[in-house]
Amino acid sequence: MRQSCHRLLEHQQAGGDEPPLYSPVDQISAVPDHVGREAGGKLTRYAPAEEDEATLRELLLSLQRQVGVMSMNLSAKLDDLQRGDRQLETTVALCEIRSQLQELTKSVESCQSEVSEVKRDMVAIKQELDTVQQVKEEIEELREYVDRLEEHSQRRKLRLLEQGLTFFLSYAILAAVLGMLQFGYNTGVINAPGRNIENFMKDVYKDRYGIDIHEDTVNQLYSIAVSIFAIGGMLGGFSGGMIANRFGRKGGLLLNNILGISGASLMGFTKISHCYEMLFFGRFIIGVNCGLNTSLVPMYISEIAPLNLRGGLGTVNQLAVTVGLLLSQVLGIEQIFGTDEGWPILLGLAICPAILQLLLLPACPESPRYLLITRQWEEEARRALRRLRASNQVEEDIEEMRAEERAQQAEASISMWELLCSPTLRAPLLIGVVMQLSQQLSGINAVFYYSTSLFTSSGLTDESAKFATMGIGAIMVGMTLVSLPLMDRTGRRTLHLYGLGGMFIFSIFITISFLIKEFFGYVQEMIDWMSYLSVVSTLSFVVFFAVGPGSIPWLITAELFSQGPRPSAMAIAVLVNWMANFVVGICFPSMKALLDNYTFLPFSVFLAIFWIFTYKKVPETKNKTFEEILALFRNSNGR
Repeated sequence: MRQSCHRLLEHQQAGGDEPPLYSPVDQISAVPDHVGREAGGKLTRYAPAEEDEATLRELLLSLQRQVGVMSMNLSAKLDDLQRGDRQLETTVALCEIRSQLQELTKSVESCQSEVSEVKRDMVAIKQELDTVQQVKEEIEELREYVDRLEEHSQRRKLRLLEQGLTFFLSYAILAAVLGMLQFGYNTGVINAPGRNIENFMKDVYKDRYGIDIHEDTVNQLYSIAVSIFAIGGMLGGFSGGMIANRFGRKGGLLLNNILGISGASLMGFTKISHCYEMLFFGRFIIGVNCGLNTSLVPMYISEIAPLNLRGGLGTVNQLAVTVGLLLSQVLGIEQIFGTDEGWPILLGLAICPAILQLLLLPACPESPRYLLITRQWEEEARRALRRLRASNQVEEDIEEMRAEERAQQAEASISMWELLCSPTLRAPLLIGVVMQLSQQLSGINAVFYYSTSLFTSSGLTDESAKFATMGIGAIMVGMTLVSLPLMDRTGRRTLHLYGLGGMFIFSIFITISFLIKEFFGYVQEMIDWMSYLSVVSTLSFVVFFAVGPGSIPWLITAELFSQGPRPSAMAIAVLVNWMANFVVGICFPSMKALLDNYTFLPFSVFLAIFWIFTYKKVPETKNKTFEEILALFRNSNGR
C-alpha cells in the first residue's frame, strides 16, 4: 500500500496529471480483498504513522484533483454529446425540410402544369369566344335576313289578301259544289216521301209473301233505307284521300259521277222493279258518291281559293248542302213528287247534279297545289293559277305553295298510320275529328231525317209539319248566305262557338216544349202555344247550326293540314262524320222511343262538351296561310 502511494506521489511530483496505467479507483479495486481487510484491521488496531497520514492527505488531494479533471472531462464529453444531439436534431430537421422541399417542388410542378392547362383553356376559351362572336354576327345577319323575309312575306300576304273573285274561279267553285248539293239532296230526300216509301214496302212484302208486314218490320226496313246511305258515305269518305292522291281532286270528282248516275238510276227504277232491295242498293251507291264528294269538294275549293276568300268560299260547301236539302223538301211535297207515284222520280232526280257536274267540271283546272306540290308540275300549276286569278302575276301564290312544300317536305307522302303517329299532326287531326263530331252529334241530323215526325208529335198537322220542314231548308239557305261574309271577318272559331252555344240553348227549349205538351196537353190553348214554341225552337236550332257547325267543320279540317297529310286527314275526318251520321240515323228512333220527351237532352250534353273543346283547343285560322297554321301546332308541340 505504502509502495503504491509512494509511486503515485512520485508520479504526481514528476508532473503527471494521471496515473500511467490506471485510475486510483482501479488501483484501489485492484488491491486484494484480504489485503484490504488486513490493512483495515491494522489501521484500526494501530495508529498510522505521520508519514502515512501525510501520504494519505496527498493522496486525497491527488484524488480530488483527478476527480476534478475527470469531472471536467465528463462535462466536456457531455457538451460534445449535447452538440451531437443538436447536430442530430438539426440533421433530422434538415431531412424533414428536404422532404417538405421535395413535396413543395412537386406541388410547384403540379401548379405549373395546372397553370399550363389553364393557359391552354384560356386559349381555347378565347377561340370559343371568337367563334361565339362570329356566331353572333352570323345570327345578326340571319336575323336581318329573316326580317327581310318576314317583310317580304307580309307584302306577299297582303298581295294575296287583295286577290278578288274572278269569273273562272266562280265557275270552278260552282262546278265543284254540285257534289255537295248532291250530298244535301240525298240527305233530305228520304224524309218527305217517308210514308209513301213505307206503303211501297208493304205492297212489295204482301205481294212476295201473301201476308201483311208487321209495322215494326216496316220501320226497320225504312231505317235501313235511311241509314245505308251513311254506310256508303263512310266507305266513300274513307277512300277519298286515296282517290285524291291517285287521280287528283278534279279527276276524282269526275270519276265519282259514275257512282252518282248509277245510284240515282237504281233508286229511280225501284218501283218499276217492284224491289225495295234496289232502293237499298241505290242508296248505298249514292252514299259512296256523297262520301267522296264530302272529301274531295272541300279539298278542291280550299286549294283553289285565294287566302282572303278561303273562309267565305269554304262556306259555299254548306250553302250547296242546304240548297240540296231545301230542293229535296220542296220537290217532296204532295203537290210535286211527294206521292205514291212520284217518289221514285224524286229519288231519281239525284242524277241531275252528277250529269251537270260531268258537263261543267272538265273546263275547270286541276288544283294548282296538287299540280305543284304533289305532282311537281310547276308549269301546269302556273297555267291553272293564271286561269283562276285572271292574271299573269301568280308568283306570290307559287312562293306560298313553295313555302308550304318546304315546311312539309318530310311529309310529302303520308299514310293514315303515319298521320296518327305524328306528334305534330295528331293535335290538328283530333281537332278535325271533334269538329266533324260536333256537326253530327249536335242533333241536326235527327231534325233532318225525322223533322216531319217531330213536328207532328209536337201537335202540328201532317201538312203543317211538311211546310215547317221546308222552312228548315229555307232558313238553312238564308243563314248560310249570311255567314258567307262573316266567315272571313268574325273568324271560324268565333262563329263555331256562337253556333254551338245557340244550339245548346234551343235544344233545351225543344225539350221544354215537349215536356209542357205532356203535362198540359189537356189544355187546347197550351197545345197550340207549345206547337209554336216547338217550331220556333227547332228553326232557331237550325239557324245556329247554319251559322257555325254546318259549314265550319268542312272548311277548318281542310285548313288545318298542308298538302302532304291533307288527303289522309280529310279521309279520316269524313269517315268519322259519316259514322256519326249513321249512328244518329239508326239510333234516333230508338232514342225517341226510349227517352220520349227527353230525346234532345243527350244532344244538349254533346253540344256543351263541344263548346268547351272549341273554346280551349281550336285555333283561329282566319287569314292564315297553311304554313302559318301548321307552325301553330309545331310551336304548341314544342312547348
